[in-house]
Amino acid sequence: MSEHAGHAAAGDGPANRPARRPEMRVRPTAPIVPTANVSGNALMLVIAIMAFLACLTFGAVSMVRATAASWQSQISREITIQIKPDDGLDMEQALKDARDIALAFSGTKDGTIVDRAATARLLEPWLGEGLDLDELPVPRLVIVTIDEQNPPDFAAMRNALSESIPEAILDDHRTWVDRLVAMAQTTALIGTGVLVLVFSAMVLTVIFATRGALSGNRHIIEVLHFVGAEAGFVASQFQKHFLKISLKGSFAGGLLAALFFLVAGFWQGRSIATPESDQATALFGTFSMGLAGYLGIVATMLVIALLTTLTARFTVMRTIYEIDLIRSDPSRTDQLPDP
Repeated sequence: MSEHAGHAAAGDGPANRPARRPEMRVRPTAPIVPTANVSGNALMLVIAIMAFLACLTFGAVSMVRATAASWQSQISREITIQIKPDDGLDMEQALKDARDIALAFSGTKDGTIVDRAATARLLEPWLGEGLDLDELPVPRLVIVTIDEQNPPDFAAMRNALSESIPEAILDDHRTWVDRLVAMAQTTALIGTGVLVLVFSAMVLTVIFATRGALSGNRHIIEVLHFVGAEAGFVASQFQKHFLKISLKGSFAGGLLAALFFLVAGFWQGRSIATPESDQATALFGTFSMGLAGYLGIVATMLVIALLTTLTARFTVMRTIYEIDLIRSDPSRTDQLPDP
């Protein structure tokens, strides 16, 4: 073995090899805001309740407005001629004459005389079965279908009827239509007020929840902000945290509201012609919102999530602004509210 080879072999020994540097392991960083805690779960439950109430209110307003519009359309398509019985009056002939007079006006489509059997059925809930109309002075009706786009001249028709048949009274249902319109507008106004109250309560809840989370992590936020973390970065961490909470809560509340309307509609469909179903239909209409109603529930859920996120961001930015004020002027510490 040559001298150079011996030196080379000696230089390649384990003792002369450079020591390897230990691999650097990056320690995983924990989020600024804990992903799951008691306050976060409580806030999620509150948002779910608020979302349920908001979606329920929106669905109820949509349902009542749709029912009122349907009733208004049905009433607007018909007018009623009522003829009171009188001595010496040929009721059947008077009904035919009233129908002919009404159909002579432009804007009328059809006229139907409510026969004696149908009139007796209308009075059965109050007077019972087997009613003899000859024994009671029961008025008879003529239902006239009109063109909604081109209605007839009701004043002229009323004058023509009173001249030919003094016992005839024309009812164009304007009073009922005005009442339905007023009811729909009042319901929409009340529903809007309830939504505003729900959203206001939710905003206040998010503000207090955000300030509570800031109070528990204020020292971390102050250190991060002191070493150079911008306010937008800190706010984004809280924003993501509250966005996840609000999405889960609003989804749960909106889903419960949609299930409520589905179950109510299913129950109403299965119990048609029962006293309970008839009473519920008379009070609230049909529990059917259609696709537009459910899309409105989804939109309400998104609005709740967006409102919660923006509220959390604004609260964090405001708190960091207060920290900057304290740092720049320590004498104002007692004048600033605690987070």
